[in-house]
Amino acid sequence: MKPKAPIIVIKKKGGHGGHHGGAWKVAYADFVTAMMALFIVLWLLNQSPKIQQAVGGYFRDPLGTAERVGKDVIGGGGANKAVIDQSSMQKVKAELEKAISRIPHFEKLKDHILISITPEGLRIDMIEGENGTFFNSGSSKLSDDGKELLIALAGELGTLQNKISVEGHTDARPYGKGSNYGNWELSSDRANAARRLIQQNGIREDQITQVRGFADQMLLKPDAPDDPSNRRISLIVQNLDASELEKLDQINPELKTSPTSPKAAANTGVQPAPPGAAPSTPGSEKPKQ
Repeated sequence: MKPKAPIIVIKKKGGHGGHHGGAWKVAYADFVTAMMALFIVLWLLNQSPKIQQAVGGYFRDPLGTAERVGKDVIGGGGANKAVIDQSSMQKVKAELEKAISRIPHFEKLKDHILISITPEGLRIDMIEGENGTFFNSGSSKLSDDGKELLIALAGELGTLQNKISVEGHTDARPYGKGSNYGNWELSSDRANAARRLIQQNGIREDQITQVRGFADQMLLKPDAPDDPSNRRISLIVQNLDASELEKLDQINPELKTSPTSPKAAANTGVQPAPPGAAPSTPGSEKPKQ
């Protein structure tokens, strides 16, 4: 019997389109990165100016050594807070004017902002217009412009060790007869509304020492008691006396050598009036009900 011949199977490999490479992965990664950047920008656009500045400060200097850092949105560390006294108030005044110039609608508000240096300290007056500028007329509810200005001021003043007092003032126009709500209540409620907002946006809980409502007892224009410029909210950055400065120097000697908090800002057009003066605003508020 003849032996069987071996069976040989020949397999042929089919052709293919060749290796396509990984270029698509690079394109996809670029697309995902662009989408992530878009969502971050959209998120930032809906945040408060304080958060926007803090995030921008972090990307400019992640280690926190630049002039504006983003490590702490509210207040910052105690060792980084500056102390100002009467001799350095002028520098702080200039910094506040720069910060205010960056807020929206600045041109409309600049004649209603009075910054002056007094024996008590640095005084910031938010002066009302005829139909209400920072508060709704006859109400303690802050307007959008009032909120923006107070948030900007809180971001600057929160970097200081100095204590702050808040005052509310009204004109002499009385409420209607028989009302249980008057100028005393209105001035106090407006001062408290301002206090709540600035403490939510940079001012520390222990930084506010007084909230005072004066009604019409400290008129800005005594000769025109019904003038709308008599209605105002005042923030006073209080001077530190010698004993307080000495105490802070013992805690952290660097504080006394840092008269102002470093702030980078553009030139401003603020032209604050001299102490005791007020911007010219014609007319007066509608009769209070």
